[in-house]
Amino acid sequence: MEIEIGRGKKGRRAYGFDDIAIVPSRRTRDPEDIDISWEIAGYRFELPLLASAMDGVVDPKLAIELGKLGGLAVLNLEGIYTRYEDCGPILERIASFPKHEATRGLQEIYKEPIKEELIAKRIKEIKEAGVVAAASLTPQRVEKYYKIAIEAGLDFLVIQGTVVSAEHVSTQVEPLNLKKFISSLDIPVIVGGCASYSTALHLMRTGAVGVLVGVGPGAACTTRRVLGIGVPQATAIADAAAARMTYLEESGRYCNVIADGGMRTGGDIAKAIACGADAVMIGSPIASAKESPGLGFHWGMATFHPTLPRGTRVYTGHKCTLKELLLGPAHENDGTLNLFGALRTSMATTGYQNIKEFQKAEVMVAPALQTEGKALQQAQGVGMC
Repeated sequence: MEIEIGRGKKGRRAYGFDDIAIVPSRRTRDPEDIDISWEIAGYRFELPLLASAMDGVVDPKLAIELGKLGGLAVLNLEGIYTRYEDCGPILERIASFPKHEATRGLQEIYKEPIKEELIAKRIKEIKEAGVVAAASLTPQRVEKYYKIAIEAGLDFLVIQGTVVSAEHVSTQVEPLNLKKFISSLDIPVIVGGCASYSTALHLMRTGAVGVLVGVGPGAACTTRRVLGIGVPQATAIADAAAARMTYLEESGRYCNVIADGGMRTGGDIAKAIACGADAVMIGSPIASAKESPGLGFHWGMATFHPTLPRGTRVYTGHKCTLKELLLGPAHENDGTLNLFGALRTSMATTGYQNIKEFQKAEVMVAPALQTEGKALQQAQGVGMC
């Protein structure tokens, strides 16, 4: 239903994770009987999780560790790991910037050119550890660098930007033809981001095995303020899930919907899947793990844009191990640890045995969910506040 914004403009109401709740069904299950595994392009992962292609989140060591825990990390092939041989001093420098100098400092650091030999080296480091290698490139640079990445053993290519469309129109350059490009590759491709039914459907028609859904919800992203664009995640995911069904009906092929950003707790991840996601991509929670490379800081791929930065460096701290973050045990009660133990328990409590079933869970608009009965928590600064 559209709401009148003014006499000349109407708009749909959209919802974020805090606006909705998952409704328990008539059935409950034991958490041990729940299957949270995920399959894409013939690969099976124990966790429906991708780690964001951000330099404070994923380096080769983190990618290896996450792969061994059952997830998939995406390395940014345009980041510091392909610009600098020794990234330790660079990461320390980024962490040392005063708040008011961080953006300018990042812009200076990312002026260093990308080195093709480092692209190959980083991917080989991941592959030699025996885990699946995934890496991202922007549409502007993918044709320049994809061959060396594939030759080095890349398993998944992620073509990623603030917004990626299947029909880029330009009078300045020859646009990337996503459909033609993806069909020419021998490895699966994930594309995004997007935030609407029509954009998701057109991206699916390119032959991508997955689409990233999310424009601006990330903890380090300022796109919504800088550009004024974005859709709250619950609505964006549900719209993309509808596009997935349309695409399945017309092609007979299933394209995975990956919720990208805006998830801080296990409850957020559960809601993303209940809205229709097959898996989630998260950044800032992983940046808070002790194994993450950012020394307690997190920044996005557009933070260092030379003319229009659309991100900021945020402090996450290092509060737990990666295993504690994902699988527990938790020593906090706010839902920020044991994220996938929480997903498993949410599915068990509401009666759904696997991801496909959980996508069909009843969801309710629930503006009181975060505040009802929580006066003491809010007053004392504990729990859900």
